[in-house]
Amino acid sequence: MQQSSERLGLFFISVAVIFWGILPIALKLSGGFIDAITLTWFRFAVALVVSFFIQLAFGQLHQFKQLTRQAWLKLGLAGVVLISNYVSFVIALKYLAPGTAQLNFQTAPFFLAFGGMLFFKEKLSAFQLTCFATLALGMLLFFHPYLHFSREGGSSILIGVMIIQFSAMSWASYALLQKSLLTQLSPNNVLLFIYAFGIVAMAPFSHFEHFTHMNSGDWSIAIFCAINTLVAYGCFGQAMRYWPTAQVSAMVPLTPLFSFALTAWVSSMGWWSDIIHHNSIDALSMFGIALIISSVMLMQLLPLYRARRRFAATI
Repeated sequence: MQQSSERLGLFFISVAVIFWGILPIALKLSGGFIDAITLTWFRFAVALVVSFFIQLAFGQLHQFKQLTRQAWLKLGLAGVVLISNYVSFVIALKYLAPGTAQLNFQTAPFFLAFGGMLFFKEKLSAFQLTCFATLALGMLLFFHPYLHFSREGGSSILIGVMIIQFSAMSWASYALLQKSLLTQLSPNNVLLFIYAFGIVAMAPFSHFEHFTHMNSGDWSIAIFCAINTLVAYGCFGQAMRYWPTAQVSAMVPLTPLFSFALTAWVSSMGWWSDIIHHNSIDALSMFGIALIISSVMLMQLLPLYRARRRFAATI
């Protein structure tokens, strides 16, 4: 049973990381035809419709009847912070390239891991703390070409970094609130409420006239962003169900590596060359990649190894 949970957790968080890695490119492209709030409203609206019919088909909507007042307050707060995360990340892409935005968002896993320790009394071993330290070092080395705020445009970069840090804290707060609700609601029901809350809260600030001017290519990008929301956050919620927050958060730093690799591939293909630019990687950045991957692998393999030893001891 323990081994099955470990595998399910690995599968769900891997899917989430892949979809999050693709997302910044799509969001960067969307900036040319729709604003951040209206795009987020559309993503939530599509996800709400699909999620509602899935939950209805599986008979899961009854869970809302047993919620306490405190749980409803948590749900409302989770909606506010996740909306803040979505909107602020898209706004930050006006100031930062997708790769640079991903760099600065990688403080979120650390907020999440230490939030789990603070609110859920999850213990971080010396080995896990060491892995987090090497993760931080690896990310600094990987993104070192993008850390020079003193160059031309430095003030814009600094503004973007500040917005991204707000987005990272909002995302970590949402994840912790969701985990606190899992004893009463399934991850999909938590997201269902947030989607419904979001489309009502953002409607007065959305500019729906954008939809009348979008061409087929624009619609394809917007629909992909909506599907990405549904898949990535659905898988992330399931991963939080099967894994401790520290173990989940250790996988999230793989997101920018996938994003950078995909950006390089898109650039080499010559697609959207006026918007998407290739990010060069030097030897120091390559060493950072090795540190990140090694840290993540060790963080994930140790629990699997321990689970197998416990299983073998019971036979």
